[in-house]
Amino acid sequence: MTVQDIIIICVMSVPMLMFSVFPGIWLGDYFEQKYSLEEKQKRIVIIVTTISFALILSSLLHFL
Repeated sequence: MTVQDIIIICVMSVPMLMFSVFPGIWLGDYFEQKYSLEEKQKRIVIIVTTISFALILSSLLHFL
């Protein structure tokens, strides 16, 4: 993987954020109910899930 591939994946992940907000919120709510997380921990789960899901979607789109 070259630097150009990484830059393309990062650029393509910006529009993918639109599609990855819902899974992040859903997973944050699920973890809050299951493990009784605090609000700060729930936000961390939502942000990490949203960013990682967007990067995964954009890398799949780029390489497939």
